[in-house]
Amino acid sequence: MKICILMGSPRAKGNTAELLKPFISTLESNGCAITYIFLSDLNIQPCNGCYACQQIDGHYGCVQDDDVGLIMDCVIESDCIVLATPIYTWYCTAPMKALLDRHYGLNKFYGKAKGSLWAGKRLAIIATHGYDAKYGAEPFETGIKRLCEHSNLEYMGMYSVRDEDDIASFQTESAIAGAEAFARSLYHI
Repeated sequence: MKICILMGSPRAKGNTAELLKPFISTLESNGCAITYIFLSDLNIQPCNGCYACQQIDGHYGCVQDDDVGLIMDCVIESDCIVLATPIYTWYCTAPMKALLDRHYGLNKFYGKAKGSLWAGKRLAIIATHGYDAKYGAEPFETGIKRLCEHSNLEYMGMYSVRDEDDIASFQTESAIAGAEAFARSLYHI
């Protein structure tokens, strides 16, 4: 199974990265091929709403000259996409939000091109947040569920852990076991 992890945190070694350690280890030890993309290191421009991508059949087709085309190539080649992000003001970080807004070229619903470049893929969320999960992360999860429904993706769920003691919150036996179990759920379908 090919898994593309889109890391939205601006901190390469922060809380979200810590929660990903047992998740990635479990996936790799069970034969999954992981591509890890640290979004904050890349040039991700906001969508300009031009709809040029909707006129291009068979590939992503965005006219912007940034790193999003390479990210979308990974998404297209993957079986499962994992959105890993801290939750800031009830939603994902700015780099991830900009990338999510650029998904249009994966769905050819709005122009002469037709079809989808990612329909049927699995999508999951790994989140870290300051409030309890329902209050802190549910708005983001709701948006992603709607994206999955609209794009015909299989939503695999969200695993999240609350930051109550900085990085130590993500090193507890419970947090680690939960990350490992969530990883197993992605390939035991």
